[in-house]
Amino acid sequence: MAPSAITTSPPLTSTKPIITKKDRGYLDTTNDLVADYAETEVRGATDILTSQATRAEPFGDWRDEFFTKGYHVVKGAVPRARAEAYSRRMLDWFDKFPFGFDVNDKSTWVQEHLPMMMKGGVIFNYCAGHEAWAWELRSEPGVIEPFAKLWGTDELLVSFDAPNITLPGRIDVPWAPWPHVDQSPTRKGLVCVQGIINLSPAGPKDGGLQLYQGSSELFEQFFVEHPLQAKPEGAPGQVDWYGFSAEDVAWFEARGCTLLKIDAEPGDLIIWDSRTVHQSVLPESEQIRTILYATYAPASLATAEDLRLKRELFERFEGSTHWPHVNIWGQGKAVRDGKPCPGERDEPLEKPVLTDTVLKLAGVKPY
Repeated sequence: MAPSAITTSPPLTSTKPIITKKDRGYLDTTNDLVADYAETEVRGATDILTSQATRAEPFGDWRDEFFTKGYHVVKGAVPRARAEAYSRRMLDWFDKFPFGFDVNDKSTWVQEHLPMMMKGGVIFNYCAGHEAWAWELRSEPGVIEPFAKLWGTDELLVSFDAPNITLPGRIDVPWAPWPHVDQSPTRKGLVCVQGIINLSPAGPKDGGLQLYQGSSELFEQFFVEHPLQAKPEGAPGQVDWYGFSAEDVAWFEARGCTLLKIDAEPGDLIIWDSRTVHQSVLPESEQIRTILYATYAPASLATAEDLRLKRELFERFEGSTHWPHVNIWGQGKAVRDGKPCPGERDEPLEKPVLTDTVLKLAGVKPY
């Protein structure tokens, strides 16, 4: 099927959030706006998930574990052989930047030879989230189905989220854990479920996801006891993000929260409550980590403004945050040494085929 034609919209703009300019720090990009917690209207309030979490009768399937623990690993959401093929395509794409990277030469596994990445692996820019392999992954039936089951509808939107390619053994990355949630402290309740499509082995010594089990249930209590502060210098700009200090983490631990490393195989889908404090862990093994972040939510929760902003991002092949349906936030272009990165692109190396599934998940074509 040949790609459909789409028109180009003006640059992404919105009059809804109140924003101030500030250094985003985690990853320098051309989007230097910062959404203020107190002044930004958060949209997408819903009790769809909360009503399921509090119902008396068990589901009799994996949803019971998800609503009890706040996370679940859906085994084999993508057949293993296909997941491994996606991983190879991702690494082949990674090899095509003009910086001299060679996957077989570890001397090139340093920033000089790599695209700009957050925390040594997350690739927000370079049209990465709109490569053909990314959209094919998002369109996998086994990935969509668990989200459809949670939300009670298959009329979903998906985030234009980032891949993560983490090379083991890098010593040039100033790395430390970054415990955080991808939900604004001004939001109430369980209103978003995040996902990782896992494409490489993620055993005990491999890179992967860590989360504090039980922290989702303490989300609102934490912000009652800790009055909301302005974002610190260098924090990510989107409203749906909050970072925790070591003292904050100790507060969760004192209330019984335990840090877990989530193991997974190629093709597994990891889903978790967005109120859960989590972070990545670097590989101790020689395994290159390859994943795609993907979050789905009902299209019915998006406003006309959200859909407009989402379409603008799609038409520019620009990445978004984990939130697919509300408070749409563009990642901008990569910056290297204070200047636009010379490896940036205006379109993917391999454009996605614009199937009905892609266009509906992107919010371009209505259900």
